[in-house]
Amino acid sequence: MTTPALDSARARRIIGKFPGRRVVVLGDIMLDHYIWGDVSRISPEAPVPVVEVRHSTSNLGGAGNVAQNLESLGLTPLLVGVVGDDQEGSWIKRHLRETRGVIVEPGRPTTVKIRVIAHHQQIVRVDQEKKMTVSAGAAAKLLRFLEKEKPAGIVISDYNKGIVTPSLIERVLRFAASRRIPVFVDPKVENFGLFSPVTFISPNHHEAARIVGHPCHTNTEVESAGREILDRSASRYLIIKRGEQGMSIFEKGAPPTHLPTTAQEVFDVTGAGDTVIATAAAALLAGATIGEAAILANAAAGVVVGKIGTAVCTREELAEALKREPSRS
Repeated sequence: MTTPALDSARARRIIGKFPGRRVVVLGDIMLDHYIWGDVSRISPEAPVPVVEVRHSTSNLGGAGNVAQNLESLGLTPLLVGVVGDDQEGSWIKRHLRETRGVIVEPGRPTTVKIRVIAHHQQIVRVDQEKKMTVSAGAAAKLLRFLEKEKPAGIVISDYNKGIVTPSLIERVLRFAASRRIPVFVDPKVENFGLFSPVTFISPNHHEAARIVGHPCHTNTEVESAGREILDRSASRYLIIKRGEQGMSIFEKGAPPTHLPTTAQEVFDVTGAGDTVIATAAAALLAGATIGEAAILANAAAGVVVGKIGTAVCTREELAEALKREPSRS
């Protein structure tokens, strides 16, 4: 099966068109908190490692990480969502360049994912959250804000924490269609039926299997799932992320293609899906074909999984990663 082609000159032209494009990121905003330490013994109280803490760090997570990835690629993201009236929500707002689209919703705790890392390995993750459907009042504010914007594209980052509701997504898609704004979706299975029609959708192979109700291990199984997902979502493009097996690429009216992974060494897959949707959206907005967008997204994901913790890929890192790939031209 033919793999997509992208020579270095064409890649530079596409990446060179990233800067300045304004993109709305609508989704579940989270805080990723990391506790870094060392393990030298097992607890006498239970068969668990004792982590001696060295330091801690925090990063924007969820839709916030998508926005950070877009910014690192040179685009201008506008994050749209809700946070809680708490210290974590305040931290998020302090670390955003633009906060106009982030609403504080009283009674909703900010979602926090706490990861303990020792010797380059995640020991445990603790989720501090309360899944709550966004209130009608907050949803109306978000929609009113969005409808005043003129973005080049809209990315919906769904982590199933409550921001994605039938009424809100229906109106967002209607707004986007009226302005001919491309919509790019990283979906959760529970809300998959809401995302139609869209420009691009990017589930992973586990999510794809749950959507279609059959395994997605082999190329044949993935191709069958991809055709069904394209039809059901009325999406023009689809990428199914397959972990160490790379990606499978689908386009209306064209045969599917498969792209092997570019990751040299995998340390942490946290946030790799955010990098994929951000890079693919940036590339498509810059005039790339879906095959070219997939190559760029695949290379960017290969960069971030080589880092520990929630990470982003810069334009410089992306260009360097593409140099290391075998020629696809």
